[in-house]
Amino acid sequence: MLRIKEDVCKKCRICMKNCPIEAITAGEENGQKFVRITDKCVECNICRRVCPFGAIENAGQVDGMIQCSSCSVQCKIPVGSTGACKRYTNEGGRLVRNRALVVEPLPQVEEAENIRKPIITAVGAGTNYPCIRPAPHIVCENRDGVDVVTTVTEAPLSYSGVLVKLDTNTYIGEEGATVYYEGKPVGMVQTEEYGSKMVYVGGANRLTAKDGGFATARAICALANGEEVELSVDKKIKIRCQQGKAPVINGVEEQTMRIGCGSATIGLLADVMKEAVDECIVIDHHVTGLFSEHLAGREVGVSWSGVVPNATKSTVGRYFGGHGDGIGGTVLQTPRDAIQSVDMSVAHAGMTILVTNTTGEIAALFEVQEDGDVKEIPMTEKAEKVVRTIHDNCQTSMTSVLYCGGTGGSARGGVCKHPVAITEAVHEGRAHLTIGGAPAFVYPGGGLNFIVDTAKVVNKAFTWVPTPATVAPVEYTMTKADYEKIGGHMDRIKNVEDFPEYQKK
Repeated sequence: MLRIKEDVCKKCRICMKNCPIEAITAGEENGQKFVRITDKCVECNICRRVCPFGAIENAGQVDGMIQCSSCSVQCKIPVGSTGACKRYTNEGGRLVRNRALVVEPLPQVEEAENIRKPIITAVGAGTNYPCIRPAPHIVCENRDGVDVVTTVTEAPLSYSGVLVKLDTNTYIGEEGATVYYEGKPVGMVQTEEYGSKMVYVGGANRLTAKDGGFATARAICALANGEEVELSVDKKIKIRCQQGKAPVINGVEEQTMRIGCGSATIGLLADVMKEAVDECIVIDHHVTGLFSEHLAGREVGVSWSGVVPNATKSTVGRYFGGHGDGIGGTVLQTPRDAIQSVDMSVAHAGMTILVTNTTGEIAALFEVQEDGDVKEIPMTEKAEKVVRTIHDNCQTSMTSVLYCGGTGGSARGGVCKHPVAITEAVHEGRAHLTIGGAPAFVYPGGGLNFIVDTAKVVNKAFTWVPTPATVAPVEYTMTKADYEKIGGHMDRIKNVEDFPEYQKK
């Protein structure tokens, strides 16, 4: 057990904030502030690592402690207490996994091959550390006349993180901008995909950083487990996100994911626009579209109207704008700002210009005046139809969380006696890798780097250990014959009929 040296401690409570099991308490006695470590301490040493003053020391062994070997932290867990990862409890001198084994993964839409679905999941299975030990459970059943084996383990992965997909056009910061959780750097704004912003939280370098490693582990697991998390970009832009729910950016909940970029919107709906207005500008942070100049406009028989949008021209009908906090993630604050000028040698008075964004949530109709200026006028029924058609072809904004990890390390030792053999078997399609029952995409090339949709994983499947690393439920499924070929632990196989946990499902 650890204790705090009163003469060194500055009462900053950093240790208390970072303790994963609330084994540190603080208060005031006789007018003096104190911070103390309770008998719940498991010596995970997070407090020692974060204390800037070196105020924490070892106070000796407590009776009844059991050293956990599920990861390299090696917590010493007192009777009735739980380890730092909160997976194991010392019950009367015996470490017990806190969650019952989940043997039935969530239903998946996948190919009906006999190795595509694991017999059981690794959720609740535990970890046999060090990894030279066989996996906690190796189970066999007969499928369509073929003996199939699934080997499972909850593997601590230092190389892990989550890719968070936010369906929004709202500006959240430039690529590479630092993402914070609990005031600590945990990731970065990665890039943009079609209609979405991508944020990466985690990775080996963030998990092992002196500043923010534990916060990174907490953030990864919270996001992967479907919990609501508040992130910030450069400590300025706040993002509240949760798997399956709309992201909330600076207090505003996103409603709609764009139909496409401004150019694509025109490409999709040029025929509707032709029937409604003389010109249409579709504002977008990536490519703003100008209907009359666009190739789709030409396709439906219109020519350039003389309207010049407030953006930098890329190609015909396609314009780049600056990133900002305006409409659709641009610098434009109002629809009128989208119209830079009107060339009256081409245009004519009375011509109508519809300005909208790529979700149809913001729109205004303008009429060209004799002097080339424009005046906002009430929306016509046909202009409303354009906007409504855009909106009706949009999807609801949501947050998607994809867990990324690498299982090409020591955890393979629990599967078979020749680690490279399981790697090769997965890449050759002779073994199938799943995470918490969900199919994982395995990256090509060396190793076993994967990405998995956490919405398809058994609920609350991820945890973390204070190395720090996250713990993922990993399953390998293959025929019994192939398992023997790769040097599997054949003497540890249990048949389904002899596996009591499976019979409970």
